[in-house]
Amino acid sequence: MAGIKNKLAFLLLGLTAGLSSMAQMTASNGEVLSLPTVLDWVRKYHPVARQAVLITERADAELTAARGAFDPLVGWDANRKTFDGKNYYNYSNPELQIPFAAPVTVKTGLENSRGQFTNPEVGVGKLSYFGVEVPLGNGLIIDKRRAALQQAKLMKTMSVQDRLAQVNDLLLETYAAYWRWAGAWEINQLISQFAVNATNRLQLVRINWQNGDRSVMDTVEAFAQLQQIKLLQSEAAMKLNNMAIELSYFLWQADDQPVRLADNLQPEIVLFRGRAINAPLEELLATALDNNPMLNAAALKVSSMEIDKKLKFQQLLPYFSVKANVLNNNYSVFSGWESGFLQNNNRWGVGFSMPLFFRQGRGEYKRAQIKLKESNIELSAKRWQTENKIRYYYTEFTRHWDQLQITDQIQSNLRQLLKNEELRFSQGESSLFLVNSREIKWLESLQKQTELRVKYLIAAYQVQWAAGTLR
Repeated sequence: MAGIKNKLAFLLLGLTAGLSSMAQMTASNGEVLSLPTVLDWVRKYHPVARQAVLITERADAELTAARGAFDPLVGWDANRKTFDGKNYYNYSNPELQIPFAAPVTVKTGLENSRGQFTNPEVGVGKLSYFGVEVPLGNGLIIDKRRAALQQAKLMKTMSVQDRLAQVNDLLLETYAAYWRWAGAWEINQLISQFAVNATNRLQLVRINWQNGDRSVMDTVEAFAQLQQIKLLQSEAAMKLNNMAIELSYFLWQADDQPVRLADNLQPEIVLFRGRAINAPLEELLATALDNNPMLNAAALKVSSMEIDKKLKFQQLLPYFSVKANVLNNNYSVFSGWESGFLQNNNRWGVGFSMPLFFRQGRGEYKRAQIKLKESNIELSAKRWQTENKIRYYYTEFTRHWDQLQITDQIQSNLRQLLKNEELRFSQGESSLFLVNSREIKWLESLQKQTELRVKYLIAAYQVQWAAGTLR
């Protein structure tokens, strides 16, 4: 009988040793799904990542459309009238207009006019002309075409920042889902090993009871311990399944089909148990000011509002334009330019208009000033918000690491208490109830430590997310 008691005590001590080593290194029975593989899938195939690419493509299309305002324009005006057998007139005028980025529009064309009642301003025969039109007031510094082009260029750059911001958010969610899945897998493995040990203990206690060395209440105590651990095991398996489903949300194939995680997949446990590294706080703050896509997009919005303000200021100026054309016979506008030619072969004119009260211009300019102020305030607020987020998550990151060091000490102490309780039990100075209580406390502590490690790893990437550096 004493041999069986010693065997039970030896088994209890062996279980503690086995659990201790298992807490440090869980056996790998499945295929490892590494974090880089998950991130590569997300960057390539996730719908949000693919839609983010479309943002840039749409901005390219809008920039092309804005440049279209400076495309050369070919036109043709033709009129003909015949009445009562008479050829009143037959007029045609093909023309080419070439706008420039500068406030200048070049026009050249050909006029061919025939008939009994031709417009005397046009004259009969063939005429060629070459001229320019320049605004000297409203539209000289900037106009709608140039403003639209400048803003389209800014929008293209802003689209890149918007895409980076979306990827930054998406990768943080992916990191968080992966680590929650890793933590759930770790806890499930942990409790499963405890369940195996509780099952072995129950079998041996029953053998001792059948041999008269233990009371029936010891078998009840061992069975209750097994039931409690089985309940925890069921909850852990359910959470692992839920975390696997959550991670599956981020996994897609090239053909836009979602991926479901196989049951035999397991996370990178070595990476899960390692220490995350972040740059120093001040370096992160400096990096965020230069590379955070949200801040860069807000700064580009300010630049766009400045362009709009310049455009609206033009409405406070009167419209004044000058047009000048060189004329020549036939279709050779550039031939025969001898002395005095320009003075005798030209057509010119001016255009002028001005609202008497400038109410629309003053209102538009005031609104543009207000929008610019709002954009600057928004930029300042986002900078301050970003800095606070970095400081917040960095503090959380460092505190969680300190807490993990404390939990290591707690694990060592609880493990030692369990060993001592088992030793006392083997000497008849304790009970299985106390041994089980020590074991449950150790298990709960291991669970909490794993959950804390998940928070620690997520916080490490939240720091990078707040700085806008997740790519």
